[in-house]
Amino acid sequence: MTPQELASAIARIATDVVAARGLDLVVTENDTQVDRPKNREHGDWASNVAMKFAKRLGVNPRELAQDIASAAESIDGVAKAEVAGPGFINITLDAASAGQTARRVVELGEQYGRSDVLAGHRINMEFVSANPTGPLHMGHTRWAALGDSTARVLRAAGAEVVNEYYINDAGAQMNKFGRSVLAAALGEDAPEDAYPGAYIQTLGARVREQIPNLQELAAQDRDAALEQAQELAYQLQLAEIKDSLERFNVHFDVYYSERTLHTPGPDGAPSPIEAAVDRLREQGHVFEEDDAIWVRTTDFGDDKDRVFTRGNGVYTYFAADAAYYLDKMDRGFTEKIYLLGADHHGYIGRLTAIAGAAGDDVETGISVLIGQLVNLDGARLSKRAGNIIELDDLLEWLGTDALRYWLARYPADSPLALDGEKLRSRSNDNPVFYVQYAHARSCAVARNAAVAGIDRSAFAPELLTHETETELLGKLQQYPGIVAGAAELREPHRIARFLEEFAAAFNRWYDSCRVIPLGEEPVTDLHRTRLWLNDAAGQVLRNGLDLLGVSAPDRM
Repeated sequence: MTPQELASAIARIATDVVAARGLDLVVTENDTQVDRPKNREHGDWASNVAMKFAKRLGVNPRELAQDIASAAESIDGVAKAEVAGPGFINITLDAASAGQTARRVVELGEQYGRSDVLAGHRINMEFVSANPTGPLHMGHTRWAALGDSTARVLRAAGAEVVNEYYINDAGAQMNKFGRSVLAAALGEDAPEDAYPGAYIQTLGARVREQIPNLQELAAQDRDAALEQAQELAYQLQLAEIKDSLERFNVHFDVYYSERTLHTPGPDGAPSPIEAAVDRLREQGHVFEEDDAIWVRTTDFGDDKDRVFTRGNGVYTYFAADAAYYLDKMDRGFTEKIYLLGADHHGYIGRLTAIAGAAGDDVETGISVLIGQLVNLDGARLSKRAGNIIELDDLLEWLGTDALRYWLARYPADSPLALDGEKLRSRSNDNPVFYVQYAHARSCAVARNAAVAGIDRSAFAPELLTHETETELLGKLQQYPGIVAGAAELREPHRIARFLEEFAAAFNRWYDSCRVIPLGEEPVTDLHRTRLWLNDAAGQVLRNGLDLLGVSAPDRM
């Protein structure tokens, strides 16, 4: 029995008890959530539901708790329910019921912990979205880890999620990029505002190699040469970004080009950015002033109204943001999540205002998550890019697993100062090693059990009575609720912290309870049942690590 199932059963009982006392009220699972008591002598689970409703009923909380507890003892799998303190209900499961969780985990396998709590949610998850004018750096690394882990957790809760990368491939920064690469390709001095770093020289060499007549073309038509060099360098740099992300175990379903927002539709139809202003005007939020077109975003809490088109007819970045948001709405996303960097706090108001001006529900249609910067002690500036720490260099130094785990281990809004050598260490002080080693240990137990002739041909959950078994089974039961909560709160770090607690519980069980008998002791159903518990523990560790994009090695 999972905590959610127990809470649901208590909710039904509480609804009946409350109704019998004359209050017409439906008690929900949110009212009856159960928690693990700090003192295990108080039972497996505890609920404060009686204290929530006693005042409204005008009764003593202990009296109401006793009515609920008496009925709760009839729940299948509950051994006893007792009232404690001012009105807590402490519930103890019978060993067989608690032990059944191990079988359930093994039988469900990768599906254990998944749910449909967010079924029907169609979510666009936009993150990283770095300019394609250079390699990904350490800041992008954190957004990549957090964004992808968040998406994985949302999918585990039943949501349909599309990972999307918005390519800022239009505007001044692309022109600057093109000029930088063209000068490098032609062997010229870099422009005064050129992008720094040896990677520009590398791109220039590749452009020169793939456009053999570039020198002659530049002499005849500099603009044409710039256009070709810029486009080729852009494609080469974007391909490198994609490759870096895939090696970081981050996959994007959509790479959305900003340039498409400026591209006219078929048969002379307006571009998406041209059409956007008309759609916002239909909503009644567009006005003209000082030869410019404005959107009255202050109607939706923005600190100032925003310019859509300047007097010279040039569209602003705000215009592209608005057109892009409308496109996401047209694609049927019920929620648009933006994970932005620490220097993007100003975007919260403007993006929320865009949602409101577009007629979307600002409470449910959009979420803007701001991530904080990360400092990694011992990391070296890139020799290639010069002034940044590249994702590729971090992967070579630390590996994907360590980076992904540590970056997902903390809330997005927490500034991070990490120790590179600790991330590399193979000790219990390193959480990712600790959790992965627990998984490898469960795999070793399974291998050794097979050699000893122990299989899962019998399952007697009532035999799992050792205190470490009770603790481990309780952790198994908690896992689905941890995943659902992490999804609803958009906080994948809750998975990492749970895995560390779970690994500790597994290690305590491993030290106390044997799957393989000592010496000449016979193999019994207890050993076979413990193998079920071992394999269930390994499955939960594997499932949780997968939600963080981290591997679960079977040997270390």
